[in-house]
Amino acid sequence: MKMENQFVLAIKKFAKSESFAGILLLCCALLAMIVANSPLAEGYAQLWKSKIGFDINGTFIGMSLEHWINDVLMAFFFLVVGLEIKREVLFGELAGFKRAALPVIAALGGMVGPGIIYYTLNMGTNSADGFGIPMATDIAFALGVLATLGKRVSISVKVFLVSLAVADDLGAIIIIAVAYSQGLSFGWLAVAAGIVCVLILLNKMGVKRLAPYMILGVFLWIAVHNCGIHATIAAVVLAFTIPVTPKIDTMSFMEKAKLVIGHFQEADKNKENILLQNEQLEALHHFAKHKNDVQNPLVRLEHALAPYSSFLIMPIFAFANAGVTIGDNINFSIDHIFLGILCGLVIGKPLGIFTFTFLAEKFGIAARPKGMTWTEVFGAGALGGIGFTMSIFVTNLAFKGEDAVMATDVAKISILIASLTAGILGSLFFILRDKATHHH
Repeated sequence: MKMENQFVLAIKKFAKSESFAGILLLCCALLAMIVANSPLAEGYAQLWKSKIGFDINGTFIGMSLEHWINDVLMAFFFLVVGLEIKREVLFGELAGFKRAALPVIAALGGMVGPGIIYYTLNMGTNSADGFGIPMATDIAFALGVLATLGKRVSISVKVFLVSLAVADDLGAIIIIAVAYSQGLSFGWLAVAAGIVCVLILLNKMGVKRLAPYMILGVFLWIAVHNCGIHATIAAVVLAFTIPVTPKIDTMSFMEKAKLVIGHFQEADKNKENILLQNEQLEALHHFAKHKNDVQNPLVRLEHALAPYSSFLIMPIFAFANAGVTIGDNINFSIDHIFLGILCGLVIGKPLGIFTFTFLAEKFGIAARPKGMTWTEVFGAGALGGIGFTMSIFVTNLAFKGEDAVMATDVAKISILIASLTAGILGSLFFILRDKATHHH
């Protein structure tokens, strides 16, 4: 029995750890690859094409499972990303120009470097549009690798990499909105803009309940989906309108809580049995209400959604998108997609991040966090080359034309190979640096 309990505890502890989300992602991606290259391959491919929706008088309303995952489920992922960005900009590592300057400039370098490498290799070909693929950094994966490195990586490196990944996500979102949107429908764009105005108005009027925001968010998603911009952008815009200030401040919460607890104790004195009295139940109810009122709505929503995003949505996305059947269809010589993604993520990322950080410090725009060495900046840049979720997301939007399916398959395999390479090289870099510093 004792063994079993320890095992359960160990699993629970692991599931709560930072590395779990990244490892789960990797497992789902590998599982997808295994299934796609097994006798189940055809079923796997058919599964994502199957339509889900309903018929109204002969008109089908719905989408393929693949679209449900990539457009609807991923909207929640982007909502969490948007909330993270807003929180970091207001209170976190991206608050204030001096603090935000470094991760933002580093992220910019980490996008420019890979983008230029990919574009130079694929200029003038059908695949040139894939320049956005190696620009992304996968925050869950990078954190997973960092967590497995443990004490070898200082806190400042973790903070630098996380804030860089958050800034990088914002960059990826802008690129998806600008470079990977089809012909715009201005009618729907106007509708979307109107909904955004209502959301901002709600925020300004001090509406703290999350329900109205979420309901409007659904309509915003529909409007954006129909106007030609990728629908997940709606989730990011929604996140930026979620209010930050709680309904009541901590002082008034403490006052109210004292009153409620006072009532609870009073009711307890004239109690005969172990059941709670009506007054006590009412007191608890009030307490729960105040508890919600004192919480910041943005953080409350982020805490509610983040576990679903990390442990459900991203793994499902990975399982649906990483499975590529490797056969005659994989033509690594399509333009230079493979080279562009591999060199972009493995070489372009650390070079771009390092160069931009270096220049930013030399020109006095930003400074490195205390105690963070240049080798650590380079190591963090190497880990920044893990571009899994966002890169695959961009791949699904990037290629057009008759080779699109083959190009997408090659790109996905390239992302897996490049991300693994970047993760391994980045880890080795920190392990060797750790050994070197211990010897001296």
